[in-house]
Amino acid sequence: MIFQNSKWLAVIEFFLILLWVYAALSKLLTFEEFKGQMHNQTFPLWVANTLIYALPEVELIAAASLVFDKTRLAGLIISFILMALFTGYISLVLLGYWERFPCSCGGILKHMGWKTHLIFNISVLALISIAIKLFTKERRTGDN
Repeated sequence: MIFQNSKWLAVIEFFLILLWVYAALSKLLTFEEFKGQMHNQTFPLWVANTLIYALPEVELIAAASLVFDKTRLAGLIISFILMALFTGYISLVLLGYWERFPCSCGGILKHMGWKTHLIFNISVLALISIAIKLFTKERRTGDN
């Protein structure tokens, strides 16, 4: 049973590493487009300017943290926080909080509708929650 839990944890962590590296690279490889999309957002300019540089960096930090045993839990927590923030933004969009809501998602995610994106994000949040539970259980029992 423990082996299976560790196996699932490894699969989820690998998925998250791919997700964060993909998200960061899609922003960095189309940096001017990403920058324009962020400046088109409805939040203040200083927030957009901060996010332009912080988002790819934090996404890469989350991915790198998941690689190393000593920082795996931190990587899972960073992943949860990032995904919760993205999910909150999408929820506010769907609730009509802003008059306009441009998508600044990169790569394949920008082709999703808002509702599909919300379902995707909630699913990833659920996976991260499972991974955190599996990780803490693994640590408690001493099986790594």
